[in-house]
Amino acid sequence: MADRVLVIGSGGREHALAWKLAQSPHVKHVFVAPGNAGTADNGKISNSAVLVSNHTIVTQFCKDHNIGLVLVGQEALLAAGIVDDLRAAGVRCFGPSAKAAQLASNISFSKAFLDRHGIPTARWKAFTNPQEACSTDFPARVVRARGPAARKEVTIAASKEEACRAVQEIMQDRMFGEMVVIEELLQGEELSCLCFTDGVTVASMPPAQAHKRLLDGDQGPNTGGMGAYCPVPQV
Repeated sequence: MADRVLVIGSGGREHALAWKLAQSPHVKHVFVAPGNAGTADNGKISNSAVLVSNHTIVTQFCKDHNIGLVLVGQEALLAAGIVDDLRAAGVRCFGPSAKAAQLASNISFSKAFLDRHGIPTARWKAFTNPQEACSTDFPARVVRARGPAARKEVTIAASKEEACRAVQEIMQDRMFGEMVVIEELLQGEELSCLCFTDGVTVASMPPAQAHKRLLDGDQGPNTGGMGAYCPVPQV
């Protein structure tokens, strides 16, 4: 029997998920909450105004509309534990638990995890004091911070002075929380190698490369992604 599926999020990621899910004969309809213009009334796909920040309301929506599966693309909701709450209520949900989501939402947690398990990563230090953060001796720096609703701020700094300005703006304004992570800037190609797993089996997707910098020639501020392509000729 075909299932009704709920995809939670509003970006291009959720649009792509809904588009592909709708092609499956196992899927009867795809709701996207809150969705975007591309997912509004598009064949088997439609947007929903269900309040995704309220996990109780989402759970009731799933039961009222006979949702067979929920896919969560929105990182802030994953960090807030929506998968844990839906599963606890008996709703099938694809996505990491709140604890596992820390690998993406909490930079200091993920860097410590990498170190603890011997996974190569750039040299780094976490700071809660802006003066101490400005004293790091990495020749080129990446300043990372995390704030409300898992918003992330990443600044690529070519000099100590530039990194210090970013630290002052982040920590004095408190826009992105009270902790920053300063790490060594690694030069070269950056690829994303994503996998699906049920906790036992791992199925890898082909590598992809995202355009993170706002301007051409790897210039300008970092963004959540200006686009991506796959397959990647470098790999």
